[in-house]
Amino acid sequence: MNELMSQAVDLMIAGMGFVFAFLIILVFATGLMSRIITRFSSPEPATPARSPRARPKAPASVDADTAEAIKKAIAQYRTRHKK
Repeated sequence: MNELMSQAVDLMIAGMGFVFAFLIILVFATGLMSRIITRFSSPEPATPARSPRARPKAPASVDADTAEAIKKAIAQYRTRHKK
C-alpha cells in the first residue's frame, strides 16, 4: 500500500509540475504575441473620430408645476450625492 501511495504522490507532483510549466510557457507566449502585434499593427488615432450628435429636441412647453418638480428633484439628488 505504501508503494501505491508513493506512486500516486509522484504522479500528482509530476502532473502539477507539467501544468505549472505549461502555464508559465503560456504567459510568456501571450506576452510575446502581444509585443509582436503591437509592433506590426498600425497605431490607433490619439482621439477617436467624433460623429456629430443630434441635439435632443426640447419640449414645446413645460408647465410651471413640472419645472418646479424637476428643480426639486435635481436639488434633492445633488444633496444626496455630494462627493
